[in-house]
Amino acid sequence: MTRARSSPGQRSYNGMGHARGVKNLDDVISHIESRLDEKDEVRELTIKSSRTIARLSGSVIQGMHRGHDVAAALQETREEVLKLKSLLQDHPDLYHTGIVENAMQEACEAFLVHSILDAEPLPSPKELGVTDTAYLLGLGDVVGELRRFALEHLRRGDVKLASSFLEMMERILDALMRFDYPTALIALKRKQDVARSLIEKTRGEVAVAARSQDLAEKLDAVRAKL
Repeated sequence: MTRARSSPGQRSYNGMGHARGVKNLDDVISHIESRLDEKDEVRELTIKSSRTIARLSGSVIQGMHRGHDVAAALQETREEVLKLKSLLQDHPDLYHTGIVENAMQEACEAFLVHSILDAEPLPSPKELGVTDTAYLLGLGDVVGELRRFALEHLRRGDVKLASSFLEMMERILDALMRFDYPTALIALKRKQDVARSLIEKTRGEVAVAARSQDLAEKLDAVRAKL
């Protein structure tokens, strides 16, 4: 009987060929499993570290509003940020997840507010070890914190100092408005809108306080002449 010949380019498959083709499957799967186990472990550490950064940053902010010395907490925050950055050096996909970006954003807010209160130059994203996105979003939140300081000084009757905080809020908004990019690139529009609204409210409150103070000074002057 004449055997059928394979046409050119056609391969003949048999059971042994199939077996040889998958003999390294376990090795391939084992390597993939090992890498995913490592990534899962890094992910768990990332979540824990991000929560620590958010907690420390919140403590720094509250401490500054209460007039406390926050140097130690700020240093601890910086060390945690650097530790997380080092942890994710080989996992850039995890670095750009929401929980990390949010933590870095809160850390930026704490560092920036501290620099403003101490009248120091603002640290750059590179100096803080954060992305440009986290930096700008954190800067947007600084406006709200400066408003809290402005209102506190208004409550104490220090309109001049409250006005200086208002001016800083306006400077920050002017800087943020330079970034007119799609939300897919950086979700900054909401921060811009919130900052603008807070500034308008603060401007009105400062104006009312200034008029009240001016009126009180005039009344005092009239009483002094009587």
